[in-house]
Amino acid sequence: MDLAGKTVLVTGASKGIGAEIARAVGAAGATVIAHCRSDRAGAEAALAGLPADRRHILLADQAEPRSMDGLWRQALAIAPRIEVVVLNAAIFVSSGGIEDGMDAWEHAWETQWQVNVAAPTRLMKHAVNHFVEQGGGVLVTMSSWAAQRGSGSQATIAYAASKAAVKAAAQTVARHYAKAGVLSYVVAPGVVRTQMSLDAAAISGGEEKVTAGLTMGEWVPPAELGALVAFLATGKVRHLTGATIDVNGASYVR
Repeated sequence: MDLAGKTVLVTGASKGIGAEIARAVGAAGATVIAHCRSDRAGAEAALAGLPADRRHILLADQAEPRSMDGLWRQALAIAPRIEVVVLNAAIFVSSGGIEDGMDAWEHAWETQWQVNVAAPTRLMKHAVNHFVEQGGGVLVTMSSWAAQRGSGSQATIAYAASKAAVKAAAQTVARHYAKAGVLSYVVAPGVVRTQMSLDAAAISGGEEKVTAGLTMGEWVPPAELGALVAFLATGKVRHLTGATIDVNGASYVR
């Protein structure tokens, strides 16, 4: 997986899946622009070991979707050509479902729509226009198996809907910009060993119960997703564009 000479922008790169993606693409030789909301130390840890000219950190709050405009401008100031954008940053709100009060419902929908849909699709717009101008590029959008099968809890209906929305946006890009050299992949993880999954497990009966329902009897290691995204970033399998790649250890097979 040789990404030498390429610049990769990764959102939400300070922990979990995003940090592993940043590590993997950096190890493959890419210049990494790691975005985080405020955890600069986490992003620095993800990029540790890379030479100074191949590691950059930018802060922006996806709760304010217009901040993606500034993030994109700053990224272009670092690298006038960006070959790969990974839309990973998201939040998970563990309440606000069908059976909760209206205040909790509105908070869950409004917050997750801003962070999980409005912000990444705004950055997606910038990236796709840039790719078209540059003759091509790779977009990787992190969705969730909840976007395919629905959430495991009614309390997180808004999260599932948000991940389905960003997935549909990425697929629309794939359909309309393939001839311009834009490759758009969707990755749909299952239960990954991250704090977000631990929070989700807490409202679904606990870690042991969730693990018992998994075919492999284990959670997906975040490093496996990092390796997958690094491969997708190479663009070697162009005709995979538009596909949703399930990573759940055969616990959900479509």
